[in-house]
Parts: sequence; C-alpha cells; structure tokens
Amino acid sequence: MSQPKSQLDLDVLSINTIRTLAIDAVQQANSGHPGAPMGLAPVVYSLWQRFLRYDPADPTWPNRDRFVLSAGHASMLLYATLHLTGVRAVNTQGRVTNDPAVSMEEIKRFRQIDSRTPGHPESHLTTGVETTTGPLGQGAGNSVGMAIAGKWLGENYNRPGFDIFNFNVYAICGDGDLMEGVASEAASLAGHLKLSNLCWIYDNNRVTLDGPAEWSFSEDVMTRFKGYGWNVAHVTDANDLDVLARGYDNFLKSKDRPTLIVVDSHIGYGSPHKQDSYEAHGEPLGETEVKLVKKNYGWPEDAKFLVPDGVYDQFKNGVGKRGAEARAAWNAKYEEYKKQFPQLADQLNKMQSGQLPDGWDKDLPSFPVDPKGMATRESSGKTLNALAKNIPWLVGGSADLAKSNKTNLTFDGAGDFYPDQYRGRNIHFGVREHAMGAIVNGMTLSKLRAFSATFFNFSDYMRPSMRLGALMEIPAIYIFTHDSIGVGEDGPTHQPIEQLASLRAMPNMLILRPGDANEVVEAYKVILQHTHGPSILVLTRQAMPTLDRVKYAPAAGVAKGAYILADAPGGKPDLILMGSGSEVSLCVEAGEKLNAAGIKARVVSMPSWELYERQDAAYKESVLPASVRARVSVEMASTFGWERYVGLEGKMIGMHSFGASAPLKDLLKKFGMEADRVVAAARGVLGK
Repeated sequence: MSQPKSQLDLDVLSINTIRTLAIDAVQQANSGHPGAPMGLAPVVYSLWQRFLRYDPADPTWPNRDRFVLSAGHASMLLYATLHLTGVRAVNTQGRVTNDPAVSMEEIKRFRQIDSRTPGHPESHLTTGVETTTGPLGQGAGNSVGMAIAGKWLGENYNRPGFDIFNFNVYAICGDGDLMEGVASEAASLAGHLKLSNLCWIYDNNRVTLDGPAEWSFSEDVMTRFKGYGWNVAHVTDANDLDVLARGYDNFLKSKDRPTLIVVDSHIGYGSPHKQDSYEAHGEPLGETEVKLVKKNYGWPEDAKFLVPDGVYDQFKNGVGKRGAEARAAWNAKYEEYKKQFPQLADQLNKMQSGQLPDGWDKDLPSFPVDPKGMATRESSGKTLNALAKNIPWLVGGSADLAKSNKTNLTFDGAGDFYPDQYRGRNIHFGVREHAMGAIVNGMTLSKLRAFSATFFNFSDYMRPSMRLGALMEIPAIYIFTHDSIGVGEDGPTHQPIEQLASLRAMPNMLILRPGDANEVVEAYKVILQHTHGPSILVLTRQAMPTLDRVKYAPAAGVAKGAYILADAPGGKPDLILMGSGSEVSLCVEAGEKLNAAGIKARVVSMPSWELYERQDAAYKESVLPASVRARVSVEMASTFGWERYVGLEGKMIGMHSFGASAPLKDLLKKFGMEADRVVAAARGVLGK
C-alpha cells in the first residue's frame, strides 16, 4: 500500500483497518456479524481517537470514560479497537500487565474455544470490555448504572479543586437495543435523573437480523427521546468525521440532560453488493465479496489481518497520548487529594479494590427470642441500615416498593438520589424492574456495592440482567421480599412458586433464604464478603418466630449453607426435617412434637444450597448423614430440586399450584403448611 499523504488519509486508513480486521475475523471464523463493524468503524474511531478519555496503558484508571457496546453482536468492532489502541491486559490480581488485552492472535481466534474474543463481549474475559453485552438493551441499561455511579462518586468524593470523578459514559445502541423494553425503561430513568454524563450513539442503519427495520419498527426515535427529556443530535453520515465530532461536542456542552446522537449509517459500508443488506448483518461476506470490499477500500485484496504502517502510531498519538496525559494529571491530583483528604482516599482505595471498610460489621442488630417474631423483610431493613452506615458506598433502592420491602436507608445523612441531587444513597428506580437489574449491574461494575429490591415474583422481570450479573461474576445484590404464598390476599399473580427453583439452576448465583431475624444478619455478612458473583436474598412479608439461640444452634451456621439447628437426643436421628425461610420454624415445631412422641428428629436449617454444596464431604455428611434415609423437606415453593436432599425414600412438602387469594391462615391451612402435616409426613416416611 502506498504511504498515506495526510492526516485525513491516516484517519481513513485507520478506519478501514478496523473494518478489514472485523471482515477477516468473521470470515476466518465463518461466523459472526461483519456489517455493523463496517458501518460503525468511523463512529468508534472518531470517539476513541478524539474524545474518549481513556488510557490504554491503564484500562482500570478509575476516572476513565466508559465505552459500552450495547450492540454486542458488533463485537469485532470493539476487539479491533482494543487491539489497535494497544489496551493492556489486567491479570486476575487486578494488576495491569505488559500483555495486550487483545493480541492479533486473539483476533484470528475470534469465536473459537477459550479465546479472549468470544462472539459477544465478556467483561471477565477481556480487559477493556466494560460489561458483558449481547442480549440487546442490557448494555444500554448498564451504561445508565455507570452514569449514576459517576454522578454519585463525583458528588460524594469531589472537593473544591479536586474533580476526582467526572467521567462520561458512551454506549453504542442499534435498532434492536432501542426496541427492547429494558433500554426504554433505562432511558426513561436517565432522562428523569438528568444524567448529563451519559451519551448513547444510536446506529440508525434501518436493518435488523430479519430484514429491513421497517417491517417491525417505524417509530420516531428522536421524538421519543425528546419526550424522555434527552438532548437529541443527528449525524446524517456516519463517515463524516467532522460532523461526528460536532455530535460529540454537542454532548460535551450539554450539562443538564443525557444525549442521544442518532447516526445514519449503512450496514456493510463499502460492500458493493450488500449495502443496506441484512445478509451482511449476521453472516460472513464470503471470499468473493471480501475481495470486492477490500478493493473498494483501496486495500490489497489478498491481504488478511493487515495493519498498514502508521496505523498503530496513529492510535498511539491520538487516544494513547491524550489518555496518558489525562491519567498522569489525574494521578498527580489524586496524590495531593490523598494528603488533604486521607479518609476519603482510603475509602476510594478500598472501594476500587473490592475491600470492605474497617468495622463494616460493627453495631449489627442481634434479635431477642420472640415466638411471634418479625418478618425477615423487617430484620433485613434494620440490618441493611446498620451496614450502609458502616459502608459509605453501599447504595441502592427499590422498584417503587422501598417502604414495603424495607430497603429505605433512613439513618442520618442517607438521603435520596434525585435529579441534580446526586449525593443520596436511596435510588428510586420507579416501576422498572428490568432496567433496575441492569442499572445495579452497571453501578457494581463501577465499584459501588449496589443493591436492588422488589417482590420475589418480579424477579422474572429482572432475570436477564441477573443472569448477566452471574456471567460477569460481579458482586451485585438482589433483594426480594414477599417470597411465598405468605403474601396472602394479593393472590397467585403475586405469589412466587417456581422462582426459587429456577434461580437455583443459574450458575454462579448465590441464594440465601434465611429462617429468622438472626439468620438474616448472618446472610448479609456472607453476601458482603462474597465478591465473585451476585447474591440473592429472599425474604418474607409475614412474621416468623425469632428462635432461641441458647436452645438451638447459633445462626452463624448460615455461612455453611445448611446446619443442624436442633438435633435428636444423643445426636443419632431416625429422621431429618429440613427447610428454608419461614418453613424452618414449621420444622422446629414438628421436630419437637416428634421428639415428644419418641421419634428422634433432627432439624436442619438450609438457607443456601450453593453454600452447602461448597462444603467438604465430611461436613455435608455430618449434617445429612447418608445412613438416615427418612427425610422430609418443607418449602412453600416448587419442590423441584429437593430430590437431591430427600432421596428416593423421602417426602417433599411444597407447592404444586399457583397459590390463591386469601388471608394467610386460610392459605397455610389449604396448602398444608402446618406442623401437623410435617409430623404426618415424617411418620409416613418412617412407616409409622
């Protein structure tokens, strides 16, 4: 190739390098989406090269701008950019290495087993990927969480002369993202909160995987976003770098609302035959078309994975130089900040490294014995408030139900997170469960300990976000109350049945359903020390007894997932009763009746299957000895999964229908959630 003559030539050469790397990787894998990277290359190039404050040599710099590819099928666009900009890899200890995050070798291994370049970007695999995207709309939701975190961090940690946090968040969205409900929910909240540090770039290419977007999508997106309260800009040609720059400038000047930049692009740009073709969207171009495209770009037709002379230097002198200067200035400022505000700096250092502050578990409540007891949502609220007082970056809220699920932080100075008032710890998500899940993931990725809350039944509305939280291995906290038919009169539409079983099937998800107020405290201790994956806390609406921990085993057994709460005389049981949550007290009551009748019963509280499965074989055998085959499980939910603990000779008491609308006492009677039923089942498995 002849040497480029000007800056513009270098720009075009760099853009076409992104395009051809994407084309070659997709072609070699014989799988993937070349069209979007071809169309969007100038959009991403302009952003990274001229605007993004990002240092490839330190991809975890806390004040970096965030770039989110919500249109995750265009993953090669991101991988090519990470490669060409020289982003360095971060190791499992969180240290930046000299290795590239995405080497040329990895680009050649696109979509292959154990590569760092999977079909859709995964943040735990590839440094520089800020969040795992692919299911459409999720990245858009995450970006709102990152923007909320940016505003909150700035408000709480910046001081006069010390702008420690002022990063911006950019997300690339396609038609699919904007059709998904989660992105609409997130955009609505972002507009309400006036998140001026958030910029979505909408790739308006008028094509979906099925065919032309007009087959299914004809709304006026710009008017919709104006209605959400966004600043809206329009770039009519994705290839015009000057107009793109004006779009980004427009965002940077807008100080009172988020910005949507609508970019008219052509999918498969440069492809003579597949211009605006949905075929270029979701499959390789084919060898003949690849050659034609390269010819169109003035590229050697037979060259594969070519990075022409000058391209690496172009990025090094652009984003590399700007990013290094910005980070160096920030580091110098932060050194001064540490001297002037040592306490705040200590908090930030702990937050960034995933540690808890000293004394994070001080003054946690301890609940006295009480036969009437309290709902675990109540004890959760008291515990959450004590913890949030000790952990300044524990932040979160509920989808419109904070008073009901007791997640309001009410201590002095907790405050609320409102438009233009970004200091508060209580976030009001409104009735937007799905976006709440995605936003909490984005906040967690920004190093806050973020929690969400709603009724357990509506975990179904959050599941896609929770699944991605588990895939990313991030310590998000999902709190659910109203966990069973104990909801009462609201009836089967609000009574969760299958949710526990289905969430237990999700890899890398830690679920805790505590059996009384003191188990709740222990559950929170586990959750806050659990850093490699999300946690679900499942809580009751109805009161349940607070057990006497002198008479029964200490609640600290929660940490092992299952523990012997009350043992048979002599520690040699004929029978094991086991349950979680509100049914633990049923097992206790039944166990006492059985022991009084001379049947030796052991009661096991089982708040977390996942924690129990992590214990060694000796511990598991000590709790559920293989020799005791008479077993009964009790849980006011689907029995699915309990087979593994009760065995072939045991009995499972649970739900086999969708509940009913009635007062609690009537429900418990109708569905047999009573101690006498447990006693009868126990006698049945013993043949008595």
